[in-house]
Amino acid sequence: MIRLHSKHTVTLLLLASFAGSVITLRQLDRMRPHATLEEVLYVPSPAVLDRLSLGYNALLADVYWTRVVQYFGSRHAANSMEYKLLYPLLDIATTLDPRLIPAYDFGSVFLAQKAPQGAGDPRAAVRLLERGIRQNPREWRLYQDLGFIYYVELKDYTAAGKAFQQGAMIPGAHPFLQVIAARTLQHGGDYQTSELLWRSVYESSNDSSIRKNALKHLRALQVDETVTMLERAIELFKTRYRRSPASLKELVSGGVISNVPRDPRGYFYELLPGGHVQVHDYIELPYITKGLPPGQAPSDFDLSSNP
Repeated sequence: MIRLHSKHTVTLLLLASFAGSVITLRQLDRMRPHATLEEVLYVPSPAVLDRLSLGYNALLADVYWTRVVQYFGSRHAANSMEYKLLYPLLDIATTLDPRLIPAYDFGSVFLAQKAPQGAGDPRAAVRLLERGIRQNPREWRLYQDLGFIYYVELKDYTAAGKAFQQGAMIPGAHPFLQVIAARTLQHGGDYQTSELLWRSVYESSNDSSIRKNALKHLRALQVDETVTMLERAIELFKTRYRRSPASLKELVSGGVISNVPRDPRGYFYELLPGGHVQVHDYIELPYITKGLPPGQAPSDFDLSSNP
């Protein structure tokens, strides 16, 4: 009897919730009857939505978070260079529910990534995360996200180190945050610190797209470090033998390196005339800054066919 009564109560609550959502959405539609599809995604004032939500703030926040994902996904699939509604939608979702952690976590990534991968607005990502931290000061992952944006997008290694350090002090934080904080404050911008940061993102995230992106950056760092090593070996060969090597194999026979390395895709690095080291296919290795064809500038775009 008690179980039946509980089910009846839950059913009534669900019906009331759905009714409240319908009323709210109808009110929104009346407010913007001639709006385009993009425009109906948001109302400029989160405070207005808060009054219209009839107490169902969390439910409406979930609706708007779903719309954020839909909006970002559709723009991303179209290789759009503009995401003008992304921050307003995130603003609404997190105003309605300040504890909507995924909106801060993933939303900051959406905002920070350079177009067409994202909105290319890391400062907006910082604002979003700082609000999230004020509302959720015990969520160590938000400090990790903030440090990541400062490090990767803004190259502000001091601010990044401080964010990692603050996150590391929170009970339950992953131990790697303390390591990253120390490395960032001491050696910000070097290959080893960057590798440590991207590896922590790869290992701590459950989102497949974020893990794939981190893996591509790890491969790019591996290329940059290897090419730098080969360039130094070529200079050492020139100093030792008073001439340029004819191939990378000659660096091995000359005792400068132990073997000819391969890139992350398994291809040998190539030595071009003039001592330029190049990867086999730079398109399939996005984000590299070394090993590019002569005259090819580094790119923040991922044009690879690799998943």
